Amino acid sequence: MSPEHVETIRSESFEQLSPASIWQDTAGGPISDELLEWPPDLFALTETILGRSESHRLLIHPPVGAQWPPARIASWPTATEDAGRAWSAWVEDRSGPLPELLAEEWEVFCERAEDPLERLVSGDDWRTCEALITLHAIADEACAGLGLALDRADAEGCIYRARGRELLAKTGSLARIPTRALRVVPKTLTSASGTSQRSLSRYACMLGPSIDISWHKLPARRRGTGPEAEAVNLLLLPWPLRVRESDFRPLDGSVRGQGGELFGLFEFAPSEKLDLDLLDRVILAACDEVDSVDVVVLPEGAVDEGDVAELEALLDDNGVGFLNVGVRGHPTQPGRLPRNWIHTGISPRLEKGGRDPQAAGEQWFHIRQHKLNRWSLDEGQIYQYNLGGMLHPHIRWWEGIEVPPRLVQVVELGEGITLVFLVCEDLAQSDGLADVLRAVAPTAVMAVLLDGPQLGSRWAARYASVLADDPGSAVLTLTSFGMAERSRPHGRDASPVIALWKDPTRGLREIALEPGAQGVLLSTCLDRTQRRSADARTPVANATDLFLVSVYQVRADRARTARRSGAPHAPAAPELDVDDLTVLTGWAEALAEMLAFAPERADAVVAEAHPDAPWRAVFGIAAPSRPLGQAIESLARTVRGDTRDTVVTFDAVLGSSRADGHGESSLETLARRVLQSALEQRLTRQAGESMGA
Repeated sequence: MSPEHVETIRSESFEQLSPASIWQDTAGGPISDELLEWPPDLFALTETILGRSESHRLLIHPPVGAQWPPARIASWPTATEDAGRAWSAWVEDRSGPLPELLAEEWEVFCERAEDPLERLVSGDDWRTCEALITLHAIADEACAGLGLALDRADAEGCIYRARGRELLAKTGSLARIPTRALRVVPKTLTSASGTSQRSLSRYACMLGPSIDISWHKLPARRRGTGPEAEAVNLLLLPWPLRVRESDFRPLDGSVRGQGGELFGLFEFAPSEKLDLDLLDRVILAACDEVDSVDVVVLPEGAVDEGDVAELEALLDDNGVGFLNVGVRGHPTQPGRLPRNWIHTGISPRLEKGGRDPQAAGEQWFHIRQHKLNRWSLDEGQIYQYNLGGMLHPHIRWWEGIEVPPRLVQVVELGEGITLVFLVCEDLAQSDGLADVLRAVAPTAVMAVLLDGPQLGSRWAARYASVLADDPGSAVLTLTSFGMAERSRPHGRDASPVIALWKDPTRGLREIALEPGAQGVLLSTCLDRTQRRSADARTPVANATDLFLVSVYQVRADRARTARRSGAPHAPAAPELDVDDLTVLTGWAEALAEMLAFAPERADAVVAEAHPDAPWRAVFGIAAPSRPLGQAIESLARTVRGDTRDTVVTFDAVLGSSRADGHGESSLETLARRVLQSALEQRLTRQAGESMGA
């Protein structure tokens, strides 16, 4: 078939399509003014049509006689930002008209929504292309702050953004469109270069329905508002320090033939158990170097499911507030396989670098990111890891785990960063999971592995480099020292490189475990970095850059006595689950924003957060659970205090949130901590903006 014939078929196909028909097929509804009631809905429409027409490819070199940005719109970048901000305010209070630019471009687009898509593809209808891309930019600007609250620095649209955060927490999407069709979720970073469709937006992205998303807001951060609050210390424990050949075992009766080849299932069950006494002494040694250990990280499969509670209790005793650990699960039913996941635990103190006696004995908040792709051991890897005595090299061995439906957990922390956690093979997959990572563009990706040394020449470094280049995420990978020691391809010497760090500005760093060390302490810092967009909007420095500043080898002092005080008591169940905590945090952020810029309207935020607020019924989402409702009411009491007849102030509420909560319930304490984190986060960002001004 000739190229001319192919182009003819393509053109005839586009002539049968229109923006209206594409949207009807995608979302199951018409293009109507109802989309103007909620900015993420319009963002979904414009993303969909841009994806089919690829009109954005014409921005660098528009058709003859056209230009971009359009000359008829004075200062197009500022005009779209202003329209997005005004639209955010209009969504809350529809007493006035829509922003003029939004209304004008919407009218143009709707008038031509039934026209053939080919006119957008070719650029022949340049006026509609202008309207489409301008509407996309306005909708994107109106999505600022729906994820990270610090994307916006004013009170306009504050309640709208809090509603959006609750919608995201409960449905996995910012849009009101059914998630079986599409999802709109926040976006954290934008690539410094590129003209793909992903490069057009800086605050939101659209995903297909094939992979679910759960977005969690956890206000864990360092207390205070100075530069020290913008630092994170991570203790990497590359355990087990020894991996035996017998730790890899074939599952009985699993070997069978398929397509003339044999394959079977294996399990990883290390005989070296988690040494909590050693861990205690390692943390003590790390705290001799830095003021606190904020995060503890262990590789894939390092901990048995039954040891997690005792591990968290030990970390709690040592003031560690955050845990990421690869967990070996147990089968849930006879005949089923176990699961493999990375466990994220967050202390109810919601604080890195400190101890709070009131939080002692409380159960941590938990998030589970399952491994979504099995490890396959082929003949080459069996020889590389010297496993042939347990796993026959002429059989392909698949990891014996259950693989659940694909779900990506995104964790947003109090420092204004987003994290995604992956288990080994998931980092290397180029399927829809990779598309999610590039679209959401998290601040950092943390991958726990059961792999050989993390050298810059191996596969993990290649995939880390891809994510560091586009979208610009920092990437940390960690394997066990025992696996690094076993890896001797072609008889080469083993390498002690157990981790690597790669970020977009400072490149790749291999991290080895030196002789006599049991862990490695990484110190990282946060700074502001720019968001860009390929549609000609002006870059803004409101994203967060996470970068590595030091590496320290940790050696436990054998003569030092650990602080362990015996087995922990069974912790009390958390007052809120993670989803409820996310909703509570979203409303606390709205209160912090309103108190900073329009304290006289703080009561309006409280009213909209209340469990009986009517907007939830309109959106079709459930009212808050009883504990969440009580926590929201506790927020209101902290904000209002005894000042019933006066306007509350930011400083007064911050003081109340920091006050000793003597006599309050654990739920009231949690709500106060969440509000304190949101207020201090707001102050920290404002201080940074003042220094950079």
